[in-house]
Amino acid sequence: MKNEYVRKYYELLYKKRLSLFAKRIFDVVMAIISFIILFPIFLIISIAIKIDSKGPVMFRQVRVTQYGKRFRIFKFRTMVNDADKIGTQVTTKNDARVTKVGKFLRKLRLDEIPQLLNIITGDMTFVGTRPEVVKYVDKYSDEMWATLLLPAGVTSEASIQYKDEEMLLANSEDVDETYINEVLPGKMKYNLRSLEYFCFFGEIKTMFRTVVAVIKRDKNSENPVAFVTADKSEVKM
Repeated sequence: MKNEYVRKYYELLYKKRLSLFAKRIFDVVMAIISFIILFPIFLIISIAIKIDSKGPVMFRQVRVTQYGKRFRIFKFRTMVNDADKIGTQVTTKNDARVTKVGKFLRKLRLDEIPQLLNIITGDMTFVGTRPEVVKYVDKYSDEMWATLLLPAGVTSEASIQYKDEEMLLANSEDVDETYINEVLPGKMKYNLRSLEYFCFFGEIKTMFRTVVAVIKRDKNSENPVAFVTADKSEVKM
């Protein structure tokens, strides 16, 4: 990460260190409150997953966060057990590995709820670059490494603009190649811009826009390029 491109973003963020401190306080307080409020839903989803298919309730996978640190992300399992051993690490539209309950969870992004635990531990934040698996981080350009100056996020502007990523990749002959060469660079433009113009209250706005985007997802599902996703999958996550 020690290159001239990353240094530019580091200096910009250093000037906003008070806002970054406020961001961390907000993350911890809101994550704890949200987890307490959503705990009943947490239990209901857990039971539904166990009834629907064999395997653990949680999906855990190594991802990369701030300063290149590796951590295990928490997500509700939305695919068949050991899905990451069956195909690519990116999920496409109508992926046969996605379970019935998983399809519903992914549609409303309820599978992300357990990431509140990652926020509390400091590995993630509410708004920030989505955490990638190591194989994709290894493909980062010098400038892309700047996105690791802050913790990985649950949502971001890139997540909103790419919320239907699975549809975009549906007709690709080589999903991994398409993601690395086309989708990833596109998302990173948004992520880098978010670093350059970081604003605590702007991130609050992004959180609200994410909720609106999820609600409107079905209405825009016929246009896979207009809105594309925050995440690849369980195989990726």
